[in-house]
Amino acid sequence: MRDIFAPPPSRRPPPALSPDQWIAHVFSAQAAAKGGVVRRQARDIERILGWERFRRALQRRGYRAVVNGGQVVIFCNTEPVHLFE
Repeated sequence: MRDIFAPPPSRRPPPALSPDQWIAHVFSAQAAAKGGVVRRQARDIERILGWERFRRALQRRGYRAVVNGGQVVIFCNTEPVHLFE
């Protein structure tokens, strides 16, 4: 049993991913493998990849994405996307 008076374990940030690792991680997610959707922070895409590299990664796969409120929703399939407003 853990000592309840001991300081909590340190919470180190996860190690930084390279752009190639980040792309592999996103597109190997279970939802992506099933043709579903994956959501990521826009600031992470901009910081880790840059928008042009992200756009190329989508185009290579035939996927689409939308940006709203700082979030990017990636549609991991080649079906058309219809917006309802």
